[in-house]
Amino acid sequence: MALSGGEDGEDGGGSGPLFPDLSAEDSEDSGPTLIESLCMNCFQNGMTRLLLTKIPFFREIIVSSFACENCGWVNNEIQSAGKIQEQGVRYTLHASTRQDLNREVVKADSATTKIPELDFEIPPFTQKGALSTVEGLIDRAVGGLEQDQPMRKATNPDVASKVEEFIEKLKKLKELETPFTLVIDDPSGNSFIENPNAPQKDEALTVTHYKRDAKQDSMLGLQECTEEEKPENIKEDLRNEVLQFPTNCPECNAPAETNMKLVQIPHFKEVIIMATNCEACGHRTNEVKSGGATEPLGTKITLRITDPSDMTRDLLKSETCSVSIPELEFELGMGILGGKFTTLEGLLADVKELIVTKNPFYAGDSNVPEKSVKLKEFAYKLDEIMLGKKEAHLILDDPAGNSYLQNLYAPDPDPEMKIEKYERTFQHNEELGLNDMKTENY
Repeated sequence: MALSGGEDGEDGGGSGPLFPDLSAEDSEDSGPTLIESLCMNCFQNGMTRLLLTKIPFFREIIVSSFACENCGWVNNEIQSAGKIQEQGVRYTLHASTRQDLNREVVKADSATTKIPELDFEIPPFTQKGALSTVEGLIDRAVGGLEQDQPMRKATNPDVASKVEEFIEKLKKLKELETPFTLVIDDPSGNSFIENPNAPQKDEALTVTHYKRDAKQDSMLGLQECTEEEKPENIKEDLRNEVLQFPTNCPECNAPAETNMKLVQIPHFKEVIIMATNCEACGHRTNEVKSGGATEPLGTKITLRITDPSDMTRDLLKSETCSVSIPELEFELGMGILGGKFTTLEGLLADVKELIVTKNPFYAGDSNVPEKSVKLKEFAYKLDEIMLGKKEAHLILDDPAGNSYLQNLYAPDPDPEMKIEKYERTFQHNEELGLNDMKTENY
């Protein structure tokens, strides 16, 4: 097998990113890697081209393209090179309009696709990952079933007839004679269904983040650490020093160091702050995890933003906290943006970056003028709130009770802030994994 990464044969080593951005100005040294491979059609040697790159607003991918000069057979494939997320994700779409069929979908190869009305399911790892639409997923399923129909008709006509009948049912879904439900359940957390109403809440789409079970971790190649591997007295160590452990940069995938420290927030509780600084690309990221147990009651914090000084309030948003701004008809679900210890201005800036700057449907080939106008209007209103020109309400709703917003009048009550404690519902406990947690009679 011959391996070539360019004319000089260099492997691209150095301090640069492992997955460079796609660019029309890429040099020859950053081109694809050539590998002489066996053609599975004529069993002679062909050439495979591998390209490690990063799609803007998406994630790292490996593009593989094989071509055989002897028989002309070609095969193209895309594999995700992104990391597995901390939580799995389940998207439930109730499709009833043509716009729903045009929603863009990122389906990872670890995702399970279901259409309950037809009792149809595509198991994980039976299809390669794809960037498509809802209609494209249906067409892909139809194409997979039609592929072996000639052989079925010759060997088992009864089965072929039933499969043909089922294919017709799939095709009728695109006519939307009756609404149907599309469920994409991805334990890796790397799948996605577009919200065409962004930044407003999507009434037809339900997004649920959940903790993986042992079977799903095993399917993804993850292993839980044993009791012998768990560090002893970790809280005591975190109080006294900053711990470091090796990781990979979430931006360029180069080796980096993550710092971790336990911090006590005044008038609140302990939190764990993790920060990563990549020397290769300069990317910096931080995340906050609660250092305590889940509170007995959920917490809902409502702040009336009336003055620019409100932007300086310290804010802790846990990974279980949802954020909403009623005046903008905006809601950010739990799990999105992760945990953060920042200021109110910092949170709103992160929301703007997520919805506008990093939105894959805001720029490039996926850009739709109507969506761009709507998102620009949202960014303008958000800027007015941050500058104190527009009054608004910020609502932090955390069923785990682990979020916090600074009271500028402490220890006296804050006239602009309302804190409510509430009993969690069964659905809240289900999302937090508390319904299956047993802590008694052990």
